[in-house]
Amino acid sequence: MIMNSNEIDASGGPARSIPQRVTVWDLPTRLFHWLLVAFVGTSFVTAEIGGNAMQIHEWSGFVILSLLLFRVGWGFFGSKPSRFSDFVYGPKAVLSYARGLLRKDSLPHFGHNPLGGWSIVAMLLALFVQAGTGLFANDDIMTEGPLYSWVSKATSDFITDIHEWNQGVIVALVSIHLFAILYYFFVIRENLVTPMITGVRSWNGTVEEPTGRTWAAAVIAGIAGVVVYLLVR
Repeated sequence: MIMNSNEIDASGGPARSIPQRVTVWDLPTRLFHWLLVAFVGTSFVTAEIGGNAMQIHEWSGFVILSLLLFRVGWGFFGSKPSRFSDFVYGPKAVLSYARGLLRKDSLPHFGHNPLGGWSIVAMLLALFVQAGTGLFANDDIMTEGPLYSWVSKATSDFITDIHEWNQGVIVALVSIHLFAILYYFFVIRENLVTPMITGVRSWNGTVEEPTGRTWAAAVIAGIAGVVVYLLVR
């Protein structure tokens, strides 16, 4: 659906721009985001607790892997703001946006901005590494990943080291993400959290709002779940 916030004033004069409340994030994207937050948090906490909590940790990792596979599919077949083609920019655009951001005069973006887009890519890659290495990892006590038997003990130990090291990378990326949210809220005066909850934001200009693709999201989610089930059963 195309939304245009240009209106003719009462005197019949030229069009003026009026902010409108428009949909930016579709329901599947929002569900993915908050489910990922919940299960990444669960995985972190259960890893710190250890012991019997590692069973929850393992299942949480399976859910995260399913969510990541869904997001890759949704990045190609989802609504426009959620597609990789809409928010993965080249180096020139990223540097230009970063300079504008520091000067507080960067142009607003309807969906992910150039820096935010690459932060999403980095987070997805780091989480894929974490979920993937977890399939082969072991704790030398009672927990082994479902694909532990596919590799030697030495290889599993090496992969486990990567799994543990990468946790620090994820913490760093999450910290940067949280800092960016605060910077935009207090400095740029833009609320990034509420639109990810409600799906709606204020916008000036003409935009293509996300259209209903619930059936596509269900199909992609189903395929992702089946792939992970076949992998870890």
